[in-house]
Amino acid sequence: MEWGNENIIEIRDLYMTFGEKEVLKGINLEVKKGEIIGYIGPNGAGKSTTVKIMLGLIEGYNGEIKIFGESINKGIIEYKRKIGYVPETAEIYDSLTAEEYLTFVGELYGLSSDKVEDKAKRLMKIFGIESAYNSRISSYSKGMKQKIVIISSLIHNPDILFLDEPLSGLDANTVMIVKEILSKLAKRGKTIFYSSHIMEVVEKISSRIVLLNNGEIVADGSFEDLKNTCSEGSLEQIFNQLTGFNNHENIAEEFVSIIEEGENHERI
Repeated sequence: MEWGNENIIEIRDLYMTFGEKEVLKGINLEVKKGEIIGYIGPNGAGKSTTVKIMLGLIEGYNGEIKIFGESINKGIIEYKRKIGYVPETAEIYDSLTAEEYLTFVGELYGLSSDKVEDKAKRLMKIFGIESAYNSRISSYSKGMKQKIVIISSLIHNPDILFLDEPLSGLDANTVMIVKEILSKLAKRGKTIFYSSHIMEVVEKISSRIVLLNNGEIVADGSFEDLKNTCSEGSLEQIFNQLTGFNNHENIAEEFVSIIEEGENHERI
């Protein structure tokens, strides 16, 4: 379904400096309703900084950001009720049970405890972890914790979802389910801002890919658009071409040669 030209996110001339390091160097970006944005780039490119500024977690930037048509520079926080966030490393209160944690999160977003309990139990059942509803999260595996984080980001039905490596620790079946969930959410008009180093996933799920390098946007378009402007084929190859990283084979060869040093002695 097409959602028209409604801008859900607008970023104008966004600059951010930490100390003497300029992390963002004039980011300009418009994101429309129903888009899945693959926001990619090398470590240190400024991806997480961009997202945390939009979430209101980082201040001291220059530029303007509008979310749902309202400038967040004014210090408004109401927009946060309509967004969800899966950070790369989630600070989850693992001394709580899933019931306690999801109730806490749901009530922060204005849901009643009864509504949270009903939705949480059904969502956990879909992910196959309903039996752990009353268990402390500290007893969960990494994958189970990630499922709880994903549920907590979606339980209030947000209009924008920010995802930073959301598939970390998930089994193959759950990865397929989550990718399909994201596709269905986008078709319902939800906007998804997806950041990951797994290029294959970004390539498959994104309706639009934004490549950030050294604090600047160096590519913006669909995967087909990027293929047409680059000589390479896969998104990983395009990524390497646009970021100037093309010596991975030499680095790997050097690494292997180092670990093989001294292998002339007889193995026991």
